[in-house]
Parts: sequence; C-alpha cells; structure tokens
Amino acid sequence: MPLLLSAGEASGDMYAAQLATALKARLDVQLFGMGGVQMQAAGVELVTNYEEVAVVGITEIMKHLPSLLKAMDRIVTEAEKRKPALAILTDFPGFHLRLARKLKPKGIRNVYYICPQFWAWRPWRANLIRRRFEKALCIFPFEKDFFSKAGIATEFIGHPLVGAVQATKDRRQFCESHALVAGRPVVTVLPGSRSAELAHHLPVLQEACARIHAKMPVQIVVAAAHAKDTALLKTGWPQGLKPCVVEGETYNALAAADAAIVSSGTATVEAALLDAPMVVVYRVSPLTATLAKPLVRTPYFAMVNLIADKKLVPELVQNHFTPDRVAGEVLQLLQDPNARRTMRAGLAEVRTRLGPPGAVNRAADAIADLLGRSAGNAS
Repeated sequence: MPLLLSAGEASGDMYAAQLATALKARLDVQLFGMGGVQMQAAGVELVTNYEEVAVVGITEIMKHLPSLLKAMDRIVTEAEKRKPALAILTDFPGFHLRLARKLKPKGIRNVYYICPQFWAWRPWRANLIRRRFEKALCIFPFEKDFFSKAGIATEFIGHPLVGAVQATKDRRQFCESHALVAGRPVVTVLPGSRSAELAHHLPVLQEACARIHAKMPVQIVVAAAHAKDTALLKTGWPQGLKPCVVEGETYNALAAADAAIVSSGTATVEAALLDAPMVVVYRVSPLTATLAKPLVRTPYFAMVNLIADKKLVPELVQNHFTPDRVAGEVLQLLQDPNARRTMRAGLAEVRTRLGPPGAVNRAADAIADLLGRSAGNAS
C-alpha cells in the first residue's frame, strides 16, 4: 500500500522517520515523499529532499519560490502515479497546506501529523485544515480544543520527543570526551538548523559568549544540527575564545549544560526534557519581522513559555536579541542558584504537560484506523 509521507525541515524529518518505522511495524506499506536523511534511513523513498524547501521568513520564501514550486510539482506528479491511500503531512504549513489543496481533488486523503501552530500565528488558517484534511494529530494538549472548535477531527497524541530525548553520556563522561573540565561551568549554544538562522544568530551569539567569558570563566559548547555546519560554527569567534563544537551530541551537550542559549523551536522542548536552564533567542530579517508582527496572536514566542502559559524562560527576539541582553540573562542563571532552581521547577511542569511517552505509536494507530485496519490485525 503506497503512502505519501512529507516533512519540510530537520525536526519534521525526525518525527516523520519515527512514524515511518511505526507504520511499517503495523502495515504493509511503501512510503515515499519529501524528507531528509532520517526519513531515508527509515525506508522512505525520497522524491525530493526537504533542504530544497527549508526556508524561514516571508521574504526568504520569495527568494526560494522556484525551488519550492519544483518540489511541489515532483511530489504531486509522483502522487498521481502511485495513488497513495493517504498523504501524511508533517507540520511545515506554508508548503503542506498548498500540497493538500492539490492532492485532495485527485482523491487523495490528507492527514496532518503534528499540527501547525495556528493558535499562535494566523489562527484563521485552521479553516484550511478543516477543508483539506481528514484528520489532525496534535502534540500539545491545548491544541485539541483549538482545532476541534474549528470543526476539525482532532486527536491529541502527545509530544513525540517525550521518552525519545535522552543523553547517552553524563556530564563527567561528556566533558572527558571533549577535553572539558567537569567542574567549570558549561554554556551550551544551539544556534539553529537552517542557514538563514545561522546567518542571523551566529554574530550575536559569538559576541554574547565573549562577554559571558569575560565575566566568568565558562566553557562554550556549540551543538551543530548538521555535520555540514561544523566548519562554519568554528569560525568567526573573538580572539581568545575557542568553543567546543560537537555534532551528533546535542542531547549530551544540553544535559551537561549549566545554562543553554537555544534558538527558538523544537530545540527548546528538547532542552526542557533534558532539564537545561535556557535563554531562548531568535531573529529573522527586518522586513519579515515587520510583516509578521500583526499576525502573531500569542503573548509569548518560545514554545516552552507557551506550554507553561507563563514567562518561564527569557525570550530575546529580534531587536531584544543583543549580545548584552543574552550575556546578562545567561550570567544570571550561572550566578544565581535560585534562578536555576525556579526555572527547573517550571521545566518539570512543562514536561508533565507534554503527555506520556508513545506519541508516535498513537499516531501510527490513528493512521492505521483511518486505513480501515486495526493495528492488532495488521501484518
């Protein structure tokens, strides 16, 4: 049975790969679509790589429009040939809402796996999910009410990261493996996974880390989201500051951190699950920020704060994202044990709100049910 599975960024690639494995354990399926190395490793035949479409911001999307349209055409053409029983689309609404619009008239049923955050950003777009999707699977408890009120068949599955985010080394082991001193403070930096994020974030983060180091002898660990970014992350640092750049050890780096500086997004949930006190940062182009500001409908930007429904972690966005502000917030966490304790108590509450482990299995069961088979009788 052919199924179309699509993801448009690194986190979606991870979630969709996990779902691919769970679906194959339940059903006799052939998976194809858009994704990255993790989906490919899970046995998904890639029609196009998500790196062709992984852009951030309104102005940035316009620059990459030709590649976005080509990727869309390839997926639709392949879907017409294979006639999948379902199209399972993972987050990435700017692309997937349009893909669903093209697929539905061709008789292809659409499922949203990991609903877009429309409650925060242009909430009226929930109506598009109602018209184009048969079911929505959401990962935050408050999303079920939001999407159900819009008339969408919605199921809360919990967050796929719960139970999956675990360090493989303790602090001592991590420090030993990277020639760090276990007794000296560690500041872990997650600058982002997209090239535009690195371009906007790195210069500010490098200067902020220099100011932190000038006040306190810390060790800077930078976690690369992709191996191809490692060389870039090692360059441009102020004289006398040499960070430890790691690849494939983001969870270990967060678990070892006394404080973390995290690019807003899925990484903030990972940091919360690993109990890492954090400062959340983000910046897009000025034009994108100006165009987006009237469309935002939430009091907070950081996912951890949205889940907590309060300002649990500092969030420094756009003009507030400066070296001085970042350094000040990180130094407070490092120098004030009470600040770290208070934040960690809040992070513990966030973890309880993310639901129990097994989200991916619940998603696979829901999809199996849509296909008219019970998971227990599937081959």
